[in-house]
Amino acid sequence: MSHATHTEQHFANFAQFYPFYLSEHSNLMSRRLHFVGSLGVIGCVAMAIATGNWLWLPAAVVCGYGFAWVGHFVFEKNRPATFRHPIYSLMGDWVMFSDICRGKISL
Repeated sequence: MSHATHTEQHFANFAQFYPFYLSEHSNLMSRRLHFVGSLGVIGCVAMAIATGNWLWLPAAVVCGYGFAWVGHFVFEKNRPATFRHPIYSLMGDWVMFSDICRGKISL
């Protein structure tokens, strides 16, 4: 389901944005792909630190966004919030990841 009515929506703060962010991630497979992508980001950053090979950092970006965007375009059928709200969206990725790890959001 597309949320075209939200394309011009503005948020005063992250607390206002996060419920919208979650509504854009209602599909279970999309959330799973986001979770896997976030784990991949952590792994790539860890590899960059462990090996000193900083080429793992661009791989982290590709991994994180690659999995997330498949979730949006294939399963959610919407445009990632990254295109409209890049900072809040990045924050939302990690808050949602944390919420999944703590069992507040199901996979």
